[in-house]
This record gives sequence, C-alpha cells and structure tokens, in this order.
Amino acid sequence: MQSPGKSLKEALLCAQTEDRLTVGVYESAKIMTDDPDSVSFCVLAMDEEFECDIALQIHFTLIQSFCFDNDISIVRVSDMQRLAEIVGDKAEQLEDTHCVLITNPAEGSWEDPALEKLHLFCEESRRLNDWVPEISLPGR
Repeated sequence: MQSPGKSLKEALLCAQTEDRLTVGVYESAKIMTDDPDSVSFCVLAMDEEFECDIALQIHFTLIQSFCFDNDISIVRVSDMQRLAEIVGDKAEQLEDTHCVLITNPAEGSWEDPALEKLHLFCEESRRLNDWVPEISLPGR
C-alpha cells in the first residue's frame, strides 16, 4: 500500500478537479451544519505559527467531535503551507487551509481509490486508539 500522505495528496487533487473541496474553518463548519451527509473526509492542518491560537484549537475540537459523531474520517497534517500548495491556486495561496473537507462524489460516479485507502488507514488507526492520525504530505 502506498503511503497515506501520497493517498491524501491524490484524493485532494482528485476532489479539487471535481469541485468537491471545501477550504477554511468557517466554510467547513457551514457545510457540516447544512449537509453533514455530503462530507466524506476532513483534513485539519496545524503549523507552529498557530499552535497557541486558542480559538483555532476550540474550532478543531468541535470539528473533530462533529466528525466522530457523523462517522467522517479525519486526519491531521503538520505542514499547512504544503497543504495550501496542493489545494490552493498558485497565484494566490489560500490563507485559511486549517480545515479542508472532501465531499462525496456525485451519485453514479466512480469511487476515488485514494480516498478509499485513506478511509482504511483511518479505520486501522482508530483500532489502535489513534483517533486523529497525523499524515505527512509528500514533497513536490
């Protein structure tokens, strides 16, 4: 099996091409509130600059709780800049890539194999009591 980081990158890029990404804490919270069944996967990104941001930590706790309650797979990444490079427009880097959601593919479309691998990775991590596993994104 390929690394979870490579699977995450592939899933993000696939979701981006199919317009199934939601980027930003507040935008993600809105989607989770309005249509929780549409959410397939959640990525939380933290870097050293925001480790002491209490408001962001509270948002993360609420998002994690929501994901657990709604059976949404969730991972953390520690390189927010790299996540922004993957999901952002090269001309204007996204400022709030602390939370990225991947929504479900449209009915009748094929499943994303990279996303399936990530769901299996998360399931295995939960069995090991690692409820929000950390994934390292591959370099360029």
